[in-house]
Amino acid sequence: MQAKEKIIVALDVNRIETARNLVAGLQGHVSWYKIGLQLFTLAGPALVKEVKQSGAKVFLDLKFHDIPNTVQHAVDSACSLGADMLTVHLAGGSEMCRAAVIGRASASTLLLGVTVLTSQTELTLFEIGVERTITQQVIALAEVAKEAGVAGLVASPKELQPLKERFGNRFTIVTPGVRPSWSESGDQKRVMTPREAVQLGADYLVIGRPITGAPDPQAALTRIVTEMSVSERNHRDL
Repeated sequence: MQAKEKIIVALDVNRIETARNLVAGLQGHVSWYKIGLQLFTLAGPALVKEVKQSGAKVFLDLKFHDIPNTVQHAVDSACSLGADMLTVHLAGGSEMCRAAVIGRASASTLLLGVTVLTSQTELTLFEIGVERTITQQVIALAEVAKEAGVAGLVASPKELQPLKERFGNRFTIVTPGVRPSWSESGDQKRVMTPREAVQLGADYLVIGRPITGAPDPQAALTRIVTEMSVSERNHRDL
């Protein structure tokens, strides 16, 4: 994939018109957009269809985590919207994840299992009774995904190397917590630059505020793509 096809622009904005303006302004420069809880709660399924009609692909990041029957039908509904990627929390367990796979059925939607959120630390894991390290927890949840037939993972760049060492190319890995060196990390705790994440084997990078919050989102995107392209060329030359 070209660098621009690896980037998923996170439309984590509080106005529908802002999202529409970003999609219009970046048309032809990016292939993917993430619609998460904030925007989906505001705009609903109609915006998913609208973004799809622009020619872009949609990563519907709703992180389903509920009883298996509910998750199965929620996944079925999301696939019917045309979502190209969709998330479930692997912490829901193998039965819930298998139900999600059943709900996906024959749809082309890539089902992604969320491991540990990039805002979390080992302290926050300990608060909810998890005594593993973050890496150990990510690997354990990836095993749940493997057993249940979930084809992709959402994991921070910090866990890319251990995941690749354990599972090879078994999973498509979508990586949030990506911040260019010239931007602030915000509430993300486990971050790397786009260049570093690509070098470690991330398949897709979720990038929001460094692009959507920039005075010129297209220029910010171009700057990131340029840095990633240099990284990919250097990696191929090794």
